[in-house]
Amino acid sequence: MQEKETIRLTDVSIGYRTRQGVHTVASGITASLRSCELTCLLGRNGAGKSTLLRTLAGFQPRLGGSISIEGRPLEEYSDRELARRLGIVLTERPDVQQMTVWDLVAMGRSPYTGFWGRLSEKDDEVVREAIRQVGIGPLAERLVTTLSDGERQKVMIAKALAQQTSIIFLDEPTAFLDYPSKVDTLLLLRRISREAGKTIFLSTHDLELALQVADRLWLMERSLSDGRADKLLIGTPRELAQQDALRRFIEQAEGIVFDPDTLGIHIEKSTV
Repeated sequence: MQEKETIRLTDVSIGYRTRQGVHTVASGITASLRSCELTCLLGRNGAGKSTLLRTLAGFQPRLGGSISIEGRPLEEYSDRELARRLGIVLTERPDVQQMTVWDLVAMGRSPYTGFWGRLSEKDDEVVREAIRQVGIGPLAERLVTTLSDGERQKVMIAKALAQQTSIIFLDEPTAFLDYPSKVDTLLLLRRISREAGKTIFLSTHDLELALQVADRLWLMERSLSDGRADKLLIGTPRELAQQDALRRFIEQAEGIVFDPDTLGIHIEKSTV
């Protein structure tokens, strides 16, 4: 499947407008996301990862610059049009009672049917295929409240797939998962990006896994005195290692050592 650019940011500034004025979190961001790739967004707490995700998703306005999705300015999309191009998986657990896995995944069809719309045979088939892709067929009739965190995260990914968008954003998708579930989730997302030709962009603190799984990294580097990001570094894990960016990001506490050759991280025993 041929890769193509799906999102472009040109000289984008992100942040907030408050009564006291404009609070800029990061500025001068020029970058792009492509189909068939899993891109991981890294940065220390407070660097602006969530703000960047919310801005790209249209949840909050940018302070400057331009964002285009599939060649069209973000602000030209209606809410329904955007929902047909962009799927969002947030960190918060879904607050659902007496809802089955099938029902929750089927909510991904609402941009096409309306919130209370009835599903057609075609909609049912899309839901069935999303459940199959994520491998949660045996869970389809289970109540969502009975699922483990890892199972629930797969359900939310299936819901995004049922939405049939070309782009999926995920905010800390592995935050509440045990290690095997973290690996399983990231490998699933990478497989989906390739097999379905989707652009998958996620924020994560699981650095070691991102180094092994991501096709590309966006690293929000905090070098200003107040901790804000003043630089966005982009490249493959190997490229950012060669630029020394990953060492600067990782070795910010005594005893943490990054190996640019193996992309490995370890703790010096003399400090333990």
